Amino acid sequence: MTIPPTRTFDAVRVGDVLPELEIPLTRTLVVATAIASRDFQDVHHDPGLAAERGSPDVFMNILTTNGFVDRFVTSWAGPAAVVKAIRIRLGAPNYPGDTMVLSGEVTGKDEPDRRVQVSVRGENGLGAHVTGTVDVQLPGTPKESA
Repeated sequence: MTIPPTRTFDAVRVGDVLPELEIPLTRTLVVATAIASRDFQDVHHDPGLAAERGSPDVFMNILTTNGFVDRFVTSWAGPAAVVKAIRIRLGAPNYPGDTMVLSGEVTGKDEPDRRVQVSVRGENGLGAHVTGTVDVQLPGTPKESA
């Protein structure tokens, strides 16, 4: 498998659109990622108890959403990129049987630190599951050797 190159700060422009990422939301994904992130709240793994608490089914936890947002941006940015900040807000729950589609756009650049700000949105059948921004530091353009 070939590792994709890291985007450089100079090659990125405000307004660049990231390729969408579709994530099928299976019950296994919701439960396994909650347990893997040590979130043992019953609403993330027990459909009966989730229903008792007013939810139609188990739903994805915020740690999993945060991880998918990170994956989305770093898959676009490349392996040498460094995530500096993730700021997200949850909306509609991610339930099993749906699909979350992540989209993003470069909304800012900070020259001295080579930071790029990416606006991110994750939609499912109910609406916006997650909205927010990710700040990622990109390497500069490599100098040509003489």
